[in-house]
Amino acid sequence: MLERFGTVLVRRVDVVLTTNRLVSDYVFMVADWDVMERSGSHAVRAIGCERRMLTMQVRWYGLAAAFLLMGNTLAAGAAEKEVAPTFTKDVAPILFDHCVACHRNGELAPMPLMTYEEVRPWARAVKQRVVSREMPPWYAESGHQSYANDASLTVEEVETIAAWVDAGAFEGDKADLPDPPKFSDNWTIGEPDAVYSMLEPFEVPVDGTVPYRYFSIPTNLSKDRWIKAVEIRPGDRRVVHHVIATLRSPEPDSSLSGESRSVGRRRGRLQGRAGVFGANSLAATVPNKFGVTYPDGVAKKIEAGAEIVLQMHYTTIGEATSDRTSVGLIFQKEAPTKKVGGSAVINAWFAIPPGAEDHEVRAERTFKSDTYLVNMTPHMHSRGKSFTYTAVFPDGTEEILLRVPNYNFDWQLTYELAEPKLLPAGTSLIGVASFDNSVNNRANPDPSALVRWGDQTWEEMMIGFYGTVDAENLDDRTTQGQQ
Repeated sequence: MLERFGTVLVRRVDVVLTTNRLVSDYVFMVADWDVMERSGSHAVRAIGCERRMLTMQVRWYGLAAAFLLMGNTLAAGAAEKEVAPTFTKDVAPILFDHCVACHRNGELAPMPLMTYEEVRPWARAVKQRVVSREMPPWYAESGHQSYANDASLTVEEVETIAAWVDAGAFEGDKADLPDPPKFSDNWTIGEPDAVYSMLEPFEVPVDGTVPYRYFSIPTNLSKDRWIKAVEIRPGDRRVVHHVIATLRSPEPDSSLSGESRSVGRRRGRLQGRAGVFGANSLAATVPNKFGVTYPDGVAKKIEAGAEIVLQMHYTTIGEATSDRTSVGLIFQKEAPTKKVGGSAVINAWFAIPPGAEDHEVRAERTFKSDTYLVNMTPHMHSRGKSFTYTAVFPDGTEEILLRVPNYNFDWQLTYELAEPKLLPAGTSLIGVASFDNSVNNRANPDPSALVRWGDQTWEEMMIGFYGTVDAENLDDRTTQGQQ
């Protein structure tokens, strides 16, 4: 009988272990004994003298079950901790690939995220931003084209970061940590071969509106060179809204003094805009935009004696400061097989009505020769809502090249196609911008205003920048074959 009851008790302990109801089931086992005794069970009466010993066995089994359950719980917790993502093995590689170009000391992000000690205090904020798709910034609508610089996280990467935070944001084994990416001090393109700076800092006042300023910087190049990479570095990012750099060929009647000089405002505005939207464009920077390195075999020519003209848009911040912006270039030794070009679809003759929630502005450009499109950069101000680039081919077919449904003025990104897109002669590139001048737009400075083109952020612009490379010798494809 003891063996039988013991078997029953052991089985009941097994149930306890599998159902995690130790206390209630143990009480139930002791109560069972009392019920059996009161019922006059022959089995119980036969071993009445051994009740105390058997009760002790029951309690021993219950205590053993408690310890076993506790051990299993701790083991399960340890196993869960082992299988949960860790910073060193799972999270750091994601941050290194997608985040630390900005989130490192000396760069524009508000906090560095290079080490566990730097990331851990921000773990919940990091999870919130990646789950909401606010970070990393990427606004291209999927399903149209593939982009070489797509910064968005995969679903698996987002889930990994979320699971890491939910499990306690553990560091993990330091041996699992990959080598962090290496960055050149102050330059995302690497150490430049040449740096051209405004030799005279510009003094930015405490407040007020600063009209666009134009500065010319001589290069003093003795021969033509090919540019492989270019980057603009503001001296004080806080006051630099944007910089557009263009190349100006040397003028026969001008001598290069080796000093940067402010270009006359009217003359600079005309020459600057001609370069911005034409082949003389060199580079541009806005907050959160880095340098550009061209693909293999692609480069941009800079002539001997050329000048770099900077269009500077300064904003005041409530304190006086100065800015001395620089341009870094990396040269290519051999001549390229493809040359860089580009322009923009632009409409400066619009009027956005007060309160309009979805006012469309359209611009169009038709290519006279075969052209390969390589990138697109939509530009609007604080009322910008969406921007779409569409190609209309000579046979009438249409294709969306880029759609940005939720334009963000703070993140004016360049979208680089994974493969150059052939636009045959006769193709029209259409840009359609949508503006929100309503009270629902929290960034809107004045919903009651009739808004037209203007340089300042409370005015508006409609520009669809794009970059190209020569179609000649790009590859063996032809216009006929692509169609």
